[in-house]
Amino acid sequence: MTGTHRAQRAPARYWPLLLLSLACGGTPAVGAEPAAGLSPPVLETVHVTATRRFATELEVAEAVTLIDADGIARQAPGVLAEMLSGQPGTYFQQTTPGQGIPIIRGLKGSEVLHLVDGMRLNNAFFRNAPNQYLALVDAFAVERMEVVRGSAPSLHGADAMGGVLQILTPEPTFDSSEWQAQGRAYLAYRSADDSVVGRAEAAAGNTGQAWSGGVTWQRYGDRSVGGGDVVGPTAHDARSGDLKWRGAVGTRGELMFSAQVLEQPSTPRVDELVAGFGQDHPSSAEFEFQPNRRSFLHARYRLKNGTGWYDRIEIHLARQIITDDRLTREFGSTERIEEANESTLDGMTVQINSPWAGGRHELVWGLEYYTDEVDSSRVSTDIVTGVSEDARGRFPDGSTMDSAAVYAANRWDWDRFMFEAGLRYSRFDVSLPAAADVEAVSVAPDDLTGDIHAAWELAPGWRLVSNIGRGFRAPNIFDLGTLGPRPGNRFNAPNPDLKPETVWSYDLGLKASGGSWQAELFVFYSDYRDKISSVLTGVVRPDGRLEVRSENLLEAELYGIESGFRWRLSDTLESYGALNWVRGSEDDSAGNATPADRVPPLNGRLGLVWEPADRLRLESWFDFASAQNRLSPRDESDPRINPDGTPGYGTLNVLLGWQADPRLELGVRLENLGDKRYREHGSGIDASGRSIGFWMNALF
Repeated sequence: MTGTHRAQRAPARYWPLLLLSLACGGTPAVGAEPAAGLSPPVLETVHVTATRRFATELEVAEAVTLIDADGIARQAPGVLAEMLSGQPGTYFQQTTPGQGIPIIRGLKGSEVLHLVDGMRLNNAFFRNAPNQYLALVDAFAVERMEVVRGSAPSLHGADAMGGVLQILTPEPTFDSSEWQAQGRAYLAYRSADDSVVGRAEAAAGNTGQAWSGGVTWQRYGDRSVGGGDVVGPTAHDARSGDLKWRGAVGTRGELMFSAQVLEQPSTPRVDELVAGFGQDHPSSAEFEFQPNRRSFLHARYRLKNGTGWYDRIEIHLARQIITDDRLTREFGSTERIEEANESTLDGMTVQINSPWAGGRHELVWGLEYYTDEVDSSRVSTDIVTGVSEDARGRFPDGSTMDSAAVYAANRWDWDRFMFEAGLRYSRFDVSLPAAADVEAVSVAPDDLTGDIHAAWELAPGWRLVSNIGRGFRAPNIFDLGTLGPRPGNRFNAPNPDLKPETVWSYDLGLKASGGSWQAELFVFYSDYRDKISSVLTGVVRPDGRLEVRSENLLEAELYGIESGFRWRLSDTLESYGALNWVRGSEDDSAGNATPADRVPPLNGRLGLVWEPADRLRLESWFDFASAQNRLSPRDESDPRINPDGTPGYGTLNVLLGWQADPRLELGVRLENLGDKRYREHGSGIDASGRSIGFWMNALF
């Protein structure tokens, strides 16, 4: 029996180049196999998201980042996006515990395409701002997470403006015709929020088929921040389960069926319940997401040929239902609002890989179709009189958003040069029924987008790469029709007159790999036209909230540098790091230039791993960020952000792992040893203070 197959996970998939002699990067624990000692960084990692085919990191022209299951187990993140903190080109933002998003090259929310096993997580009410939906994917049921940094319009299309984040779940394989079984038990604890995470999973099968599944339970208490203060209410729970079956169909085909569900029964919105910067009282007396839930059903068919006009055909069918129910009450109000919001997203994708010229070149082509329907309602109840009445939902009830696309990308490979070019045609049909405050809206934008990628081998192990892409994103139902309170003491008014946004994205990079090191350095520039952003209208609502609505800005620019490295100093010692710098500006319709919204400060990570014996791992890493004083007008009025700027910080962390047995790993993790009180820029809560964590990972 081979056990769970880790999809050719390679311990050394951190490259980045040491920039200005400083860096900080990859997740400290990412990529090391428990009992094998330090693995040579020259071992390359397989990526499938960047090119929709198997390719090593050095072969891929795009800037990519990979997180694996071992790193997740050691870090025990509260939400999956935490794993991208300290990685090249990414930043972690958290509005409230139980939620969190990655910011990729300064972009967030619906500006980044999120996928789960190849199917869209982004739905019709996915916000172009921090949101909770990525947190509805179980971090402890993930095989690996792949991030493509930069626009990816031809292969991935809408929402892939700043990048693509794909989550891939485990697919166990067995090498015997006899039935075999395996299992795993995982347990983790962290003192800063008195959290406990437990997961149990099992798999059984043979060479013809395999069953796998598991359940995860998470409990979090109120958060202790630097200096010992406890912020609350932040306590919440999450529970999830997953089931998957894979089976051979004939000699060349394979079917897969899977189901995933995660629910947060009641999660408080801490930034609404605790007074922020510039506030003498909180915005809300009550604010709970109850419940938030994601259900996902997925079927996949693969057919391998090896001869003829195709090498592989892959067909996906999926249904995703996201429930975003809320209970809210404004501070000082007797009116309690209960919301019910639900998106039902059905999708079908077809992908065909067709090598030609003896396999030296390859055409990847296919089609996609998604249809999304949004149900939304509100009930208002006076908590004094008990009188209830129906009200217009957050979104127009019965709104729909359909999309269809065809794409093709061809890759040419020569001895030292690779060139890839792709095109995609996309069409959207968005329909919002009439409501009391807005007329019916129907828009049908379409566009032809594309990209080119090139890589030149300067010398063995050294590649100069470049990527250019033109992306396109149609306004979704959130952009067009949202009505109601927003975080940061704001109130969103609908704007049915939005246009699509487009972006030209450019980057130039150097990837290098030697006998004991890997490194990467990228510079990038993105030029947005008609970028959709939430702006102040100048209206102050009777409840004191500032009215905002989504509008097309004339232009926005983002540019920066991202870098990282991994260097094996000896057989037992290895260092790694990454450093990111982003700068952004936006021009409004009057031509006024301001800093871009929520752009991360200079940030990074520097780490050292020491393995004096095969079964022992000692790791220390230093996370840091400089102050961020370049604030947009929205930043300055956002109670989550200090109007004088977000102070910089540095934290020291230590991890000790012990492979007590080939099937049992134990560890302890010490975080924020200096008990620094700090906040990641744009977040709605301070980060955890000094904390001790434990984990156990047992195979059976």
